Parts: sequence; C-alpha cells; structure tokens
Amino acid sequence: MLTIKKIAAGEGGMRARTVLCLGLAAALAGCSVLPDPPKRAEVYDFGPGLPTAAAPATSATAAAAALPPVALAEVSTTGMPEGSTALLYRLDYANAQQLRPYTQTRWSQPPAQLVQQALRDQLGQRRAVLLGESGVGQLLDNGRPPTVVRAQLEEFSQVFSAPGASTGLVRLRVSVADSTTAGEKLVAQRVFTVQRPAPTADAVGGTRALADAARQASAEVAQWLEQIGR
Repeated sequence: MLTIKKIAAGEGGMRARTVLCLGLAAALAGCSVLPDPPKRAEVYDFGPGLPTAAAPATSATAAAAALPPVALAEVSTTGMPEGSTALLYRLDYANAQQLRPYTQTRWSQPPAQLVQQALRDQLGQRRAVLLGESGVGQLLDNGRPPTVVRAQLEEFSQVFSAPGASTGLVRLRVSVADSTTAGEKLVAQRVFTVQRPAPTADAVGGTRALADAARQASAEVAQWLEQIGR
C-alpha cells in the first residue's frame, strides 16, 4: 500500500511539472508572436535657418541697407487642419482634392509656425521684425506707425504628378497694412505660389521641397515689400 502511494505521489509530481513546462512553453510562444512596438515618427523642420553674415557691415552700409521695421502677425491657415503637424500630400494623378497624411513623418511644429519663422528670418535680414499684435503696440508706443504684414497659408503639401515625381507646393496670401490709432489701412495684397521639386518621391523629399518652397516664398515677400515702399 505504501508503495502504491509513493508511485501515485510521484506521478502527481510529474503531472504538475509537465503542466508547468507546458505553461511556460505557451507563454514563450505567446511572447514570440507579440507585435513589434510602433516606430517613432520622424520629425522634420526647415533646418537651421539663414546663415549669418560672415563679417559685420560698416555703419554707413548698415544705415543704407536698413529698412523700416514691420510687425509680423501670426500666420493663419485656411483649408488645412489647424494645429496639425502632419506632413500632407496629394495624388494629383488620382484625386487631387484629397489631402493625405504620412503616418511616420511629421513636422516639429504646425506648418504655419514654421512659415512664420521663415518669414521672420528673411525679413529680419534688413529690418527689425516684431511678432504678433504686441509688436504693433510696441511700434505705436514709440510714435512710429508700423507696417503690419499678415500672411495666410492656403496650401502646404507635397503634390505627386506621378508615382515617382512630386513637388512641394506653398501658397501664401499676404496683405500689407499701415497701422494707425484708428485701425489698419490696407496697402496691398498678393498671393505667392511657389513649387519646388522634391529630390525623392517620398516623405523625406517632400520635407525638403516644402522647406525650399517656404524659403523662396519668404524671399519673394521680402522683395515685394521693398517694391511697394514698405
């Protein structure tokens, strides 16, 4: 009888070890089929900005080159997801009306903020630039009616004309007004549309093309302001 009990106890222990091993094997098998963690999105901006001058200009040259200060209002958007940092593209050959986001690529800031920084960098090469409504107030407090520059970002996307060819498209509506104590008086308004080819037909190429287009648009805005005497 004692021998039978020992045999039964031994078989029970073996069954317990077998169940434990099977459980461990199942757990390990389950771990092996778990999905990989999601990839972190790649983040892009317009780069380090315009290079600084190699050598300071003389006081006479600086005085001749200096332009009146401007107040640059916050860039607004229309027809685009407000506050989104997604890199958007269009398939012109399939459905040009549909904006599509890249899933693994995004901007470091909303495009309107990046474009505003590009405008500030460009305009600031030859004049003082104050940002936002506070900038208008500062210039008025100094007794100098400021020129106010307002920009609206209407398009900021990578446009594919074919599966292997795309451009960065930026469309910017800019208005210029003289600010007075009675309000703003519109001086001029213009739409700037710039396209730059993407070096590669993917998200990386799109970010480069859009950064180039935004910088070119900013340079055209600065040149236009000088042409209209502001």
